Amino acid sequence: MASFTLHGIPVSRGISIGRAHLLTPAALDVKHYLVPEEQVEAEVKRLQHAIAEVHRGLQALWTELPKDAPTELGAFIDVHALILSDPMISEAPLDIIRTRHYNAEWALVTQIDELSSQFDEIEDEYLRERKHDIQQVAERVLKVLMGTALEIPPPLAGEDNAVPQMVVVAHDISPADMLAFRDRDGATRSFIGFVTDVGGQNSHTAIVARSLDIPAVVGMSQASRLIEQDDWVIIDGDAGVVICNPSQLVLEQYRARQASLSKARKRLLKLKKTPAVTRDGTPVTLLANIELPDDCPAALESGAMGVGLFRSEFLFMGRGAHALRIPGEDEQFEQYRKAVVAMKGRPVTIRTLDVGADKPLDPTEHTALNPALGLRAIRYCLAEPQLFLTQLRAILRASAFGKVRILIPMLAHAFEIDQTLGMIEQAKAQLRDEGIKYDPSVQVGAMIEIPAAALALPMFVKRMNFLSIGTNDLIQYTLAIDRVDYEVAHLYNPLHPAVLMLIAQTIATGQKAGLDVAVCGEMAGDIKLTRLLLGMGLREFSMHPAQLLSVKQEILNSDLSAITTRTRRILRSIEPDEIASAVEQLQTL
Repeated sequence: MASFTLHGIPVSRGISIGRAHLLTPAALDVKHYLVPEEQVEAEVKRLQHAIAEVHRGLQALWTELPKDAPTELGAFIDVHALILSDPMISEAPLDIIRTRHYNAEWALVTQIDELSSQFDEIEDEYLRERKHDIQQVAERVLKVLMGTALEIPPPLAGEDNAVPQMVVVAHDISPADMLAFRDRDGATRSFIGFVTDVGGQNSHTAIVARSLDIPAVVGMSQASRLIEQDDWVIIDGDAGVVICNPSQLVLEQYRARQASLSKARKRLLKLKKTPAVTRDGTPVTLLANIELPDDCPAALESGAMGVGLFRSEFLFMGRGAHALRIPGEDEQFEQYRKAVVAMKGRPVTIRTLDVGADKPLDPTEHTALNPALGLRAIRYCLAEPQLFLTQLRAILRASAFGKVRILIPMLAHAFEIDQTLGMIEQAKAQLRDEGIKYDPSVQVGAMIEIPAAALALPMFVKRMNFLSIGTNDLIQYTLAIDRVDYEVAHLYNPLHPAVLMLIAQTIATGQKAGLDVAVCGEMAGDIKLTRLLLGMGLREFSMHPAQLLSVKQEILNSDLSAITTRTRRILRSIEPDEIASAVEQLQTL
């Protein structure tokens, strides 16, 4: 068998070596036929029964959830159950059967295609990835309709282990399906990696892979078509590379690297309680990014000193397939309070809602021609003051239970800052009048993710208590690149001299004004960039909990004085190759 290599998006680090197990999507080949009038209601009932069967299956998965399963899995099962209950899934396809006489499979795929096209218009990467949740739910229903099921392979003939080392290869895979591979007859499966055609850094596949600490590469386009059942597969989760049917030499090289990484990970665990201090004695604060309050235990387990970014959008997601729906003040408060209490006195930074014209709360709303530049994030919240006030009240109420900071996304103008601070004061006044406790000294910070904000920092440092650099959007807006658009993704470069200049300038200006400055984008968790950020003066990193110990190790091994001198030279360079080479050399200091 010929060996070949595929390249994709690395979403969970490490190396896995195993046999390929292919999952074939049912939606790719469904029957299309018209149902006679007299059989329409029977076809409607067939779809209703399939939906009910999937509901029962999800409930069974929840009931049988392994005790060691990450909290994300339970949350995602809940999300899929909510999607399945939404009228846009449970009722709209029935109307298609009745009005167009489509068979059940065709009606469901037609509706899912329409919903998917709406999600394709969403600019925000994390929210756009939720399209795959809808498709995964439909996939489960289609499998029931078509009489197929998720097949768990038997042990391979000739394998030494009774349980094969499986690398799952799929167009996409749902978190619920992942459980089927983790548990069989009460035993943990040897399920060691993911390879998917679709997905990005914030897809559920990526989130669960990181929480399970299982190597994964997504966005590979043709992997499920090119890789065959039982092929030997190597996943290099650091490089975003998948090698199919490797030579014996390559296999041995990767097995050696895998053994080395395993030893290194065991050593990392010993760093959990070690303070993050550079070799020359400079302390660094390491924080965790979370999507759910249930992510807090993982943050604490990693040794995080707090939450640097709580993406509150998740509370507004998974509440229906066709739209975001607004949780009430009490519901939001309970979730924020849960996170604050779980962090046991450590600070929790809650980012206010980041939705907008590109991801409307009402699906009938007009979608902006260029949603990335439209009514989103703080712009949307200021245009919907009651929605914003409700969230601010909920966050402030949670501040009575521990240290809370409020982070405002996508600020660019002084009047936006002033209006936001005015809304916060209004929320405080309401709570005071109602006799509801809150922390009156809660800090308010700005996300620096628009080049205009980075270039006009004096108006931010004058008004705000802290800054957090959202490198994902800052890079995207600076370079005019959508990093999930495969045609231009190669142009997305965190080491572009313009990007480095804006980051360094933000750190320097904020610290000169006496403000804490953090980086909460993907750059914070990339160990190849840790020393560069330290050399720029960064002293606060916020990242996924799974990345924290690796970053801490880099900090412990860093000589700040030497790094700072080299970093100044890098910031004066304008040649990409020179910058990349110099950043690589930082790793040797």
